Amino acid sequence: MLKRVNRVALIGTGFVGSSYAFALLNQGITEELVLIDLNKEKAEGDAMDLNHGLPFAPSRTKIWYGSYQDCGDADLVVITAGANQKPGETRLDLVEKNSRIFKGIVDEIMSSGFDGIFLVATNPVDILTYAVWKFSGLPKERVIGSGTILDTARFRFLLGDYFDVDTRNVHAYIIGEHGDTELPVWSHADIAGTSISEWTKHKDGFNQEDLDQLFLNVRDAAYHIIERKGATYYGIAMGLVRLTKAILGNENSVLTVSAYLDGEYGQKDLYIGVPAVVNRKGIREIVKLELNEDEQAKFTNSANVLKNTMEPVFKNI
Repeated sequence: MLKRVNRVALIGTGFVGSSYAFALLNQGITEELVLIDLNKEKAEGDAMDLNHGLPFAPSRTKIWYGSYQDCGDADLVVITAGANQKPGETRLDLVEKNSRIFKGIVDEIMSSGFDGIFLVATNPVDILTYAVWKFSGLPKERVIGSGTILDTARFRFLLGDYFDVDTRNVHAYIIGEHGDTELPVWSHADIAGTSISEWTKHKDGFNQEDLDQLFLNVRDAAYHIIERKGATYYGIAMGLVRLTKAILGNENSVLTVSAYLDGEYGQKDLYIGVPAVVNRKGIREIVKLELNEDEQAKFTNSANVLKNTMEPVFKNI
């Protein structure tokens, strides 16, 4: 009897997609990886290049260039396709053109008989995750956006750097829109169980002004990187691999993803970045943090910005 293998279908082999495929191969997380892109030659070249690295990989992964029909047997479809953010553009500027692109992509995927989990990374990720949910007809738990997983990673890295501790021992979240209205949850940020406020209070050289600037560097990191190299892709690719591992490994890991809210945090009918428990079925549950008054107001504002941006787009699609 043949063992059931995990198949990941990747839609889009641009900077983010190819970086994700490379990181996925290096961590040996899936048995099958199919690459799908309008640019057939690019995707075929990526498949060839990745296969040549198999002798150095931790485990065997079957990798090939395929079509939307290969999504029918996929456990996970990861979408990184779409128009990229250009210098001076916000993620929300991409809404209408990427929503239209996604309608065609999702229709093709669903016609293959796909019945797994969608993982969306294309910006604006919160709105496009909502679009995939609407277009696919799948349960909300099985449509996940990368949300603020990268913003949270940037936050943890910069806090670890500031306090000179291993970033893996920093526990802190960025929530809200993956974009200009996101916010840090300072009230729940800690290092090894000790709150950030206690660290700044009892250790010389640390202050809140530095931390406020640190958050601005987190929020604006994409702009800084785009100015220097044209695009961001390594960090988000590793975040997507982390999510893939949590899903295929049925980990019940808490990660800050773009999830559908149905009353949580006082919001309904939108996807937005919040901590959630992720496993083989998708999003098991939303983690409801007790926000202070200022954090709740900022989160509500972030949600309203997303809703106001979404409304005219979905009227026309």
